[in-house]
Amino acid sequence: MAGCPVGRIPGTVAVRKVYDVIVVGGGHAGAEAAWAASRLGATTALVTLKLDAMGRMSCNPAIGGLGKGHMVREIDALGGLMAGIIDATGIQFRMLNKTKGPAVWGPRAQADCGDYAGKLRQSLQEVSNLDLVEGMVEAVRTVPGRDERPQREPESRLTHGGASILKRPSVIGVTLGDGRALDGQAVIVTTGTFLRGLMHCGEVRTEGGRVGEPASNALSAALESLGLELRRLKTGTPPRVHRDSIDYNALTPQLGDDPPVPFSFMTDALDRPQVCCWITYTNERVHGCIRDNLHRAPMYSGQIRSTGPRYCPSIEDKVGRFEDTARHQLFLDPQGRTHDWIYCNGIATSLPRDVQDAVVHGIRGLERARIMQYGYAIEYDFVPTHQIQASLETKCVRGLFLAGQINGTSGYEEAAGQGLIAGVNAVRYLRREEPLVLGRDEAYLGVMIDDLITRPPDEPYRMFTSRGEYRLHLRADNADARLTPIGRRAGLVDDERWRRYQAKQRGIERMRVAVAAVSHGGRLLKDWLRRPDACPAELKRILAAAGQGPFPPEVVEAVVLETKYEGYLARQHRQIDRFRRLEGMEIPTHVDYSQLSELRREAREAFARVAPRTLGQAARISGISPADVTTLWVYLSARNRDRRSVSGENTGCS
Repeated sequence: MAGCPVGRIPGTVAVRKVYDVIVVGGGHAGAEAAWAASRLGATTALVTLKLDAMGRMSCNPAIGGLGKGHMVREIDALGGLMAGIIDATGIQFRMLNKTKGPAVWGPRAQADCGDYAGKLRQSLQEVSNLDLVEGMVEAVRTVPGRDERPQREPESRLTHGGASILKRPSVIGVTLGDGRALDGQAVIVTTGTFLRGLMHCGEVRTEGGRVGEPASNALSAALESLGLELRRLKTGTPPRVHRDSIDYNALTPQLGDDPPVPFSFMTDALDRPQVCCWITYTNERVHGCIRDNLHRAPMYSGQIRSTGPRYCPSIEDKVGRFEDTARHQLFLDPQGRTHDWIYCNGIATSLPRDVQDAVVHGIRGLERARIMQYGYAIEYDFVPTHQIQASLETKCVRGLFLAGQINGTSGYEEAAGQGLIAGVNAVRYLRREEPLVLGRDEAYLGVMIDDLITRPPDEPYRMFTSRGEYRLHLRADNADARLTPIGRRAGLVDDERWRRYQAKQRGIERMRVAVAAVSHGGRLLKDWLRRPDACPAELKRILAAAGQGPFPPEVVEAVVLETKYEGYLARQHRQIDRFRRLEGMEIPTHVDYSQLSELRREAREAFARVAPRTLGQAARISGISPADVTTLWVYLSARNRDRRSVSGENTGCS
């Protein structure tokens, strides 16, 4: 890593360096990818349009929520950045769905968006073998590939983008718009909404990845030239108003939790004062104004043809689709402790400015609001995910990984999770190690990536707990128990995190023993805990009276939940065991599905397109029937028998 640090010296334009990993994009996916790769010892460059825009919260200044909060805990348990950053910069913390079961408790925090981006940049700047490079990547450089077919593997007719996937080109670096060239053995593209980004506000169209930042047009063409198919998606953002122009007396306050619960397993407590958020509603007058101007909305006029997020629709979509709904709830979220802007959560829109003025001023409490930034929709290119593997490496180019919105997802959390996995797997690719692939039974991160591969999205993908089959097992509170050992084996979990994890697990085991041994009211404490009125505070009092403890709050919570739901968890673990047996039947990389005449043509095409890793993953591909899975299982079983026979295994040969 000798030489000038590219991007840290003003005016540097011609320095050429060799890196192990190059990350393209400085958003949430890029930050986690660069953090992971560099922490694993790879010399890493993160290339971004503006160094001072890294980690910028383009949309809602918040982290977490249902499903999303689970993934942030999982990123943290693996050794990632996001949870620690939000703990350090959050201004309001709430645990959503606390009145429901623990499977759907979702931590969420409002961020100080300026502090969040600053803390993220600082964390990356402190990594010794990571260079931050300012510039726009316009091309990914490659060299012709070699035949990757294993010995004795029959020639495959599988193609991707018209070329054999057995002879993929390999990444050797990137080229920047100013002529600089960076050499690298692996490239991770995390471009968010910047690929041919086009912003819409009424009839006005502006090229850009977000307000004030240019689109990346050349890179789209470069990716297509490598054989990748690109399509278009759309997302949107609401207007922001000045905090001093709001009538707070007309609003309903929304306070944070007391005490607030941290995101990171490394944060002991949050002792900063929290800010208040506010609730208001649309009304029939506002809805009428929107209906009268739908012909001017880009989504309705035909100006936008790409698909937007179903689960986070624009206000014009909500009014159009839910005609019988008299009002829609809105959240007015501060963008920081001292920031002047308030984010109008719930009225994402691409209506013209004059209509946005009327809509905002028709809402209770916002009658005199000053709009500081108008809402807009943005269309951008993404890569349909039948073109990536479970490692997030592309099928058509060796060493090229994709993470974040380029894979059709929405949200900071989904992007960050993919970035972390891509960063780890880029390093594993360089070391010729097996990729880190999380199962659907291990993490929502595993659910998300498996969904992307088996059911490529045609709308922005958003994580919900309902997407997971094993929700009671995949809780936010036990993400460390599920994933910290995996992060340790991967090399991301440092000694301090590992020490704390082990101490917590020892505490849980001690408390389990105590709960199983201490009696209360004529029954074992373990049985008493299953009563609906049993509470942690009473539990700690009973244990203290018996000379047991004290136990930290996180240990008490873990034991209470696993005891209270022991029967349900046991049933789910049996389901997981059955799932793992199905996942245990691996499918060879280069099966030629075109030769399996017993399969339906549609099944052959689907299997060839996705190239599933296991029989379980094959069963989850859209359009695949149980009969198709059975046929594939019969073929694989016969193939395995033939191979054992050739090698003399289990044949009675001496």
